[in-house]
Amino acid sequence: MSADLELEASQFALDENRAVALLSLGHNAGAFMTDNRLSIRIDLTNGDRIGPGKIALLEAIKSAGSISAAARQLGMSYRRAWLLVEEINESLREPAVAAATGGKQGGGAALTPVGEEIIGLYRAIERAAHSGAAKEFRAVDRLIRKGSRAAR
Repeated sequence: MSADLELEASQFALDENRAVALLSLGHNAGAFMTDNRLSIRIDLTNGDRIGPGKIALLEAIKSAGSISAAARQLGMSYRRAWLLVEEINESLREPAVAAATGGKQGGGAALTPVGEEIIGLYRAIERAAHSGAAKEFRAVDRLIRKGSRAAR
């Protein structure tokens, strides 16, 4: 089940065209998470995408203060994290992450105001979509086989 949600891309500091957020209902039957969840990926008009992984990386950079520490926090390689940061920065009019080169001080990275804004907008879209689909989530929940897949 999916729905299209059109958003003004100018909110993301991109351009006056529109971005489309693809909403998908997912179910995680893991032991620690039993609720249905909503995953949102925003397909930008320039062909790039911003989704939960890139947002998690931005949030980890904000809390860790560096790309390498954020990568470790998320269990990904530094190279992968760096490539994702480059993708994010290249997709926006202004960079979301500013990195300083290493050295005695060890370098580091920080979110720019655009980085902070993209996280806030993404999380707001996520909350609005989830609350707007609360009735449908309850209906999906009634249709799902209970118990974890491993127990079957």
